[in-house]
Amino acid sequence: MKTYKLALIPGDGIGVDVTASAMQVVQAAASSLGFGINPQHFDWSCAHYLETGTMMPENGIETLRSFDAILLGAVGWPETVPDSVSLHGLLLPIRKAFTQYANIRPHRLLPGVEGPLKAEGFDILCIRENTEGEYSGAGGRVHQGTVNEVATETAIFTRTGVERILRFAFDQARLRRGHVTSVTKSNAQKYSMVFWDEITRLVAQDYPDVTVDMMHIDAMAARMVMAPESLDVVVASNLFGDILTDLGAAIQGGLGFAASANICPDRSSPSMFEPVHGSAPDIAGKGIANPIATIWSAAMMLDHLGEAEAAAAIMSAVEAATAKGIGTRPGRQTTDEITTAILAALEENV
Repeated sequence: MKTYKLALIPGDGIGVDVTASAMQVVQAAASSLGFGINPQHFDWSCAHYLETGTMMPENGIETLRSFDAILLGAVGWPETVPDSVSLHGLLLPIRKAFTQYANIRPHRLLPGVEGPLKAEGFDILCIRENTEGEYSGAGGRVHQGTVNEVATETAIFTRTGVERILRFAFDQARLRRGHVTSVTKSNAQKYSMVFWDEITRLVAQDYPDVTVDMMHIDAMAARMVMAPESLDVVVASNLFGDILTDLGAAIQGGLGFAASANICPDRSSPSMFEPVHGSAPDIAGKGIANPIATIWSAAMMLDHLGEAEAAAAIMSAVEAATAKGIGTRPGRQTTDEITTAILAALEENV
């Protein structure tokens, strides 16, 4: 029996609850479909930082390298640890060390879920460049605390980085409806974003079967609200992709449905899967967090590992639950009640 080694990092706040729910669903699917999941728990979190001074141990990256995949719950507790510390101490090092340059976020309305828009039937796959660009970490501050203080933050765009994320997006479009929208701000950013546009045109020549649009980020934000059904695959830089995917989460009903994957496409290192709703300190420990985003992320993980049947079965179970109104409104059901409903639907489907 094929068994996968899974690094489980629940993290902070509601991350603990939602990863527990997702693991129940993953283990149930694995048991029914004849493969195994061997999870190893890591307590890396803001609490770990307060105890040790680091978000993860010095050998954390090497420890994770031997795993088939990583499932992350949520990281952050800004009351005690600045977000810049938690982000740069755990998430960004993992993404960069394992060349997880493709961040994938699906945006569609699940059955029974009502979004804030009148639009229905949209199915957008956002591809965000995940390792460089505006989040490269190049910069600094001088003369701190004086009237002459200066802060710089330099976005780094390499030809390799831009071309590979564009090719990844075009490849995804070939598996879907054959259209890519590349998002920049090349009218204002005349170096990095013009560079991105130029490479988009070059890459597009190798994909004559895929149509492509190039849009500015401001126009794209409006299009996602006004005509989301017109979009297929959207590809953008680290910052622009970050912003657009939160907008995508909003139109699909909220962060409770916001799944994501941080992919190392050549599979030389493990990929990481996570919901993107954060640790939600205001509801942490109350047992009311929606686990669907994490369960959806776990389905993406199984699909990446080659267990497409299990991934499809989990998503069918999620849709069966939401079609009955379960998990579609905050506070109507507890985390355990939503999980139980999905497990029951999974048992019926498999």
